[in-house]
Amino acid sequence: MSATTSTEIEAQLSAVQQRATEEISAASSLDDLDKTRVRYLGKKGDLSKVLGGMGKLSAEERPQIGALANQAKTALQSQIEQRKSDLQTAQIEAQLAAETIDVTMPGVYQPQGHIHPINSIIDQVTDIFVGLGYTVAQSPEIESDYYNFEALNFLPDHPARDMQDTLYLPGGQLLRTHTSNTQIRYMENNQPPMRVLASGRCYRRDTVDATHAAVFHQLEFFAVDKGITFTDLRGTVKLFLEALFGDVEVRFRPSYFPFTEPSAEVDVRWQNQWLEVMGCGMIDPNVLNAVGCDAEVYSGFAAGLGVERLAMVQSKIDDIRRLYSSDLRFLRQF
Repeated sequence: MSATTSTEIEAQLSAVQQRATEEISAASSLDDLDKTRVRYLGKKGDLSKVLGGMGKLSAEERPQIGALANQAKTALQSQIEQRKSDLQTAQIEAQLAAETIDVTMPGVYQPQGHIHPINSIIDQVTDIFVGLGYTVAQSPEIESDYYNFEALNFLPDHPARDMQDTLYLPGGQLLRTHTSNTQIRYMENNQPPMRVLASGRCYRRDTVDATHAAVFHQLEFFAVDKGITFTDLRGTVKLFLEALFGDVEVRFRPSYFPFTEPSAEVDVRWQNQWLEVMGCGMIDPNVLNAVGCDAEVYSGFAAGLGVERLAMVQSKIDDIRRLYSSDLRFLRQF
């Protein structure tokens, strides 16, 4: 039996939801309400801390816990919105009672904020994979050569290093070129079975054009267990893309990555042409052995995808550079 059971995590989720509900009801101001939201639903909030224990659950238990977590999150978000509405109404009523309003005075325009397409994609993908029982993990953007290249099967003289123009820093450090460093760091400290999702910024000395950027966001998901095959990878990728985009045409093309074998690139049909959205493959046995995972017993798959390209497909954006503009006419569309 694992150190952390699904029953314990269910109890923790229930306790967190109960505490949050009580604090939401007791919030006496919008500022207090927002602090409560961050405390329980923020990236480092109590709900995320509880879900950190999912990595120790069995593969059968994780989907159930992921579904319960989504239900708790949705319920708390609904309660927060209702309490926010109540507080705003009470605030207006108090102001009306305390002040004499000159109805001839012009109003003050308050523009409505919106979630940026990049953040929206990251949130949507995270919800999809948490619902599938995946654990969310992070890794540093300033990385060593070992975690960014060597442990991922890039030998010192390997020609695959030419695939990525790396931004090197003093002291032998570098800006990571992909989120695959999360695979090594997570597998070093955890035992299979594991299903993990990671996201973050990546950096390459790339030519900026309509579909490429030097600084971009990437999502990485990988799974390691006994008996995992390329069929599992293909099914996971198709399920994910259909959950995100609906009925979209998908194709797999043979490719090469040092850390996966066999490897493939995945395209979706967008504006009557194919657009590459991710690279994927079966984790190379050398990568598994590098972290002390017996490649004779375990296998796994991994995939990395560009958030900006997914945002372009979902929001029908024709140029990746628009995502980094400050043009309010563009941003207000979302």
